[in-house]
Amino acid sequence: MTENSMFAEGQFVLGTFASNCSGGMSVTKVPERWVNSWDNNLKLARLLDDAGIDFMLPIARWIGYGGETNFHGGVLETMTWAAGLLASTQNINVFATIHTAANHPAVVAKQIATIDQISRGRIGLNIVAGWNEPEYKALGLDLPAGHEERYAYAQEWFDVIKALWTRTETFDWDGAFFKLKGILGDPRPSRKVPILNAAGSGEGRAFAVKNADFLFTPAIDLSRSGEEIAALKQQARDVGKKVGVLTFSHVVCRPTEKEAKDYLQHFGQDNADWAAVDNLVRLQFAHAHSFPHDLLALIRDRMAAGHGGFPLVGTPEQVAEGLIALHKAGFDGTTLSFVDYAEEFPYFRDTVLPMLESAGIRRPVAKAAKAA
Repeated sequence: MTENSMFAEGQFVLGTFASNCSGGMSVTKVPERWVNSWDNNLKLARLLDDAGIDFMLPIARWIGYGGETNFHGGVLETMTWAAGLLASTQNINVFATIHTAANHPAVVAKQIATIDQISRGRIGLNIVAGWNEPEYKALGLDLPAGHEERYAYAQEWFDVIKALWTRTETFDWDGAFFKLKGILGDPRPSRKVPILNAAGSGEGRAFAVKNADFLFTPAIDLSRSGEEIAALKQQARDVGKKVGVLTFSHVVCRPTEKEAKDYLQHFGQDNADWAAVDNLVRLQFAHAHSFPHDLLALIRDRMAAGHGGFPLVGTPEQVAEGLIALHKAGFDGTTLSFVDYAEEFPYFRDTVLPMLESAGIRRPVAKAAKAA
């Protein structure tokens, strides 16, 4: 089986984020904002696949953030979304984002193993230990008060999945959270499943470096990011692991800098859904540690434009320079989002990707497609 491009040495991996969600990553009221229909997602997946983009990453949401648009009120479920996209593409990896509290590990293990066959080894798993209390209430669940309990549960949850993916004989499981009798995982994935986790707390980071292949973290201040990335990679080495660090970015790429900045002002300021933005920021402060809290209050504008993602705004040359700066800071890759993914991605593909190839941080498209 050919190499998975997620693990290719020297490749600054690129993906998209949240195309399964209404509005994508932009909390805006503009009429051209992303419509997360199946048809639009399939169109986007095929564009990305043909361009040699490495992966697609969804967000799992169960209720929206309110405001005029009810941002993320409409969301395609991620496991079935991934299965459908992978059946319709050739090379791209697609992640399923799964909340540990809402999904039994034995079911998830079998779903991933089944999609592994559908995709010939291109399914990934993004593990979410949980943070959004209103979602827990919507599902009739209690959010554990402490990060320790959330991640203890997530650890046993993933330990069960790993056992189902590796053991070849029927076994019992007698843990703190799961009691399983006479269980066996069949089928099992054909090759290593890329594991992703976003975590900001100490417990979360410890979970990520122990279990994940990629840790997802914001890039708010690149001078700060370099030290953070180095510390995370050293933390992984200390437990005998290698972990890649990914971030997320929002792209506004236009022929001139003025056009890009004017459009950012239009959708990300003048027509932002500020009520939804403030609900999002409030929940991040109350329950999540994905963003450093000392910086979260400073990036309200970024939350409107791209859910707090690193801004890549300007000409193709300026956008390419921003991506190269992320690479130099130590990131191993980034997701990309656009106000309208399928409409805007082709210009990025045609203008920015060749510059990244010339800079040596991306393989030429034909090679990337073969390697995936």
